[in-house]
Amino acid sequence: MTAIQKPKILAVVGPTAGGKSALALALAKRLGGEIVSCDSMQIYRGMDVGTAKPTPAEQREVPHHLIDIAEPETDFSVMDFVAAADVAVADILSRGKLPILCGGTGLYLDTFLRGAEPETPGADPAAREELRELAAERGQAYIHQLLREVDPESAKATHPNNLRRVIRALEIYRATGIPKSEWDRRSRLQPSRYCATVIGLSFSNRALLYERIERRVDQMIREGLIEETERLMRRGVFAVSRTAAGAIGYKELLPYCRGECDLESAVADLKTATRRYAKRQLTWFGAKPYVRWIPADDGKEMRKSEEIVKMSLELFASPENMI
Repeated sequence: MTAIQKPKILAVVGPTAGGKSALALALAKRLGGEIVSCDSMQIYRGMDVGTAKPTPAEQREVPHHLIDIAEPETDFSVMDFVAAADVAVADILSRGKLPILCGGTGLYLDTFLRGAEPETPGADPAAREELRELAAERGQAYIHQLLREVDPESAKATHPNNLRRVIRALEIYRATGIPKSEWDRRSRLQPSRYCATVIGLSFSNRALLYERIERRVDQMIREGLIEETERLMRRGVFAVSRTAAGAIGYKELLPYCRGECDLESAVADLKTATRRYAKRQLTWFGAKPYVRWIPADDGKEMRKSEEIVKMSLELFASPENMI
């Protein structure tokens, strides 16, 4: 497939609370687009406030895809996302609309653009359960050490608390004898399946981003994040889903909902965790040469939204910014 034949898409990425959703919405209105959520948590029904899903009004303004497509008790892998996104993007293109991917889950976007590595092994439920039991018995640090011994590069790039990714890397090594980091290198050599312009929102003044995060968390509390967490807890979601229990927002409020700490401490932990997540997102996307960055601030204050939209449209109009 030549570059001319590849479908044209747009993506908006960046840190949480950085303004991605508002920008994607504005661009969709200008360009006749529909939004495909690229967020690993917004796929789950009932996890609304904590994942900052677009409001019903926003979803009426512009069609959104891959929101509320799975129950939180179920596993949803990156390849599940790619399969669902392929269907959504094909549908949008068939109607002459522009697909606009929007979200902060970098692995989802990266894998979607390049597609699956054919030889990468699928999930091994037996091996996965064995490693989960080992983690419960010996601790997550022990599982992370196992990964460090066979794939130090992946171990360095994966936090010990991200048990799901640690186990997946071990699964791949056990099935193939090849470290996940090597599979990742091979995948990076694959060309993009799309003529994609990937716009990233950057912050030269991190304090401005952190202020937005503080306000976002306070707003979530006002909008019912505690009640949402309690509702999911009563339903038993966190007992059966490690993904849901580890999601930022719910993970930090669970101790409060169980009566194990006060609300002030839980909210402070949530703000800290969100700031750290934003830093990881900026690091991830910062390492991707295909991202075209737009400064969301001028060093002192946030740029006006219309200015950011204008800069985005200029980037999208230039073929040299496509991958």
